[in-house]
Amino acid sequence: MNNNPGPIPKKVDDFLRQSDAKFELVRHKKVYTAYDKAATLKIKPSAVGKVLVMKVENEPVIVIVGADKNLDIEKIKKTLKAKKIDFVSEIAIKEKFKGIDAGAIPPFGVVWKVKVLADKGLLAQPKIILSAGKYEWSVRLTPAAFKKISPDLVTGFFSKAKEKKAKPKKKPAKKPAIGKKAGKPAPKTHKKK
Repeated sequence: MNNNPGPIPKKVDDFLRQSDAKFELVRHKKVYTAYDKAATLKIKPSAVGKVLVMKVENEPVIVIVGADKNLDIEKIKKTLKAKKIDFVSEIAIKEKFKGIDAGAIPPFGVVWKVKVLADKGLLAQPKIILSAGKYEWSVRLTPAAFKKISPDLVTGFFSKAKEKKAKPKKKPAKKPAIGKKAGKPAPKTHKKK
């Protein structure tokens, strides 16, 4: 018997509904990355939270940055005064966040008793989109509402610009020499004297 009439996992749904925060559930096509979610919803990637689960000194920690950014592990180390930080395996994520799609972890640390770090760049947006536990559902809310339901939230600059991939240089097309056609010698012409 399903006690959860909503489309998102019961634990997440209960948490959101019991909070005083205003939020909106947003349905979209099934996506596996925050960047694809931004494209699907036709919004700026900087307003979509990319949720990463890290292991800091053997404790799981959730870090959220904008979909347009990369994680800066050195900044997290400095903020948390940690020596060792690594990504958590998918198996460990499935174990810790039971009933949640592995790539759609909601960044509500209170639910799982996990510390959450949020990038100030993401929190500077008027509204943000966060994972809701399923690949085809998200939560839209203001950064103020997110902070309200995340009392132990650690904020800072935990991201860096994505490196742009160098485009391969195009070789200029070879133009046939004047008077020549592709690979054939020019016809000989004789001038009369």
